[in-house]
Amino acid sequence: MAGSLSSSPSSSRRPLVVVLGASGYIGSAVVRELSRRRIRLRAVARGPFAVPSGGPAATEAVRADLLREGAVADVVRGADAVIHLVARMTGEGSWRSAACDPETERVNVDLVREVVARCAAAPGRGPAPAVLLASTNQVADGGPQRSAYARQKAAAERHLLDAAARGTVRGVALRLPTTVGSEAGVTPAMAGRALSGEALTLWHDGTVRREFLDVTDAARAFVSALDHVADLDGRACPVGGHVVALGELFRAIADSAARHTGRPPVPVLSVEPPGYAETGDFRDLDVDSSAFREVTGWRPEVSLRRAVDEVVSAVARRRALPC
Repeated sequence: MAGSLSSSPSSSRRPLVVVLGASGYIGSAVVRELSRRRIRLRAVARGPFAVPSGGPAATEAVRADLLREGAVADVVRGADAVIHLVARMTGEGSWRSAACDPETERVNVDLVREVVARCAAAPGRGPAPAVLLASTNQVADGGPQRSAYARQKAAAERHLLDAAARGTVRGVALRLPTTVGSEAGVTPAMAGRALSGEALTLWHDGTVRREFLDVTDAARAFVSALDHVADLDGRACPVGGHVVALGELFRAIADSAARHTGRPPVPVLSVEPPGYAETGDFRDLDVDSSAFREVTGWRPEVSLRRAVDEVVSAVARRRALPC
């Protein structure tokens, strides 16, 4: 695991990489990336899911409720690396529900603590396992109005990086921007509205800037981090993406939907924010991702327009399927 996921020519042992949350839209993309490596791959999710076949990875799919006693110990046993992508994000505001759903802290914080404890290397037994945590660039917003979700991710980071400082695991937290994919998040929701001819609504004038990253680029970032875990050990790394004003993003969604429907683009309107909006929704979030990029050589490859077009196309295909 020092420098590459693949086993060396002189060794027949393939490293075991465990992906927790393998059925999610980021998790499934990570599994696809890793299936191209000569590794043993254990993909873990609570519900039914499919794993890629035909690649060089020896892949197994494991269904497990990680909140069940003993489940974490079972799925991480023997792991050389664990990629932790499990998060609880429910309700109308998605990750915003962390402020009112008591279960989110159990999943977003306590589960990370258990994964780290179960992965801890015994003294004198070779390199410590690597644990990569999916965090959020919202953690960089250190003000008193930071979201409950960001506070929980910051606590999870501390558990991981404290263990890395003790040498019991090699820990890296990847702080992701908003990830663009067809299964969840603001982009498919807005795509569905645009395809239906509904206006897209903003809570401000559209000039607030955010970073967006295609899900396949996010998956590549995790694999790159595994390849450079020795250099990233003990660090929280903003990954970064494409910086864009939210109004520009919504107009890109409207334009892409118009190309599918043949109708004029739907309008993008400013509306009063809902009750669950937070102060961070109304200011830019500046993130410096240069350190991660310099260490790994990783860069986003999928343009924002292409990512938006793929999301709109996927949503359109789903809507065309017979019930």
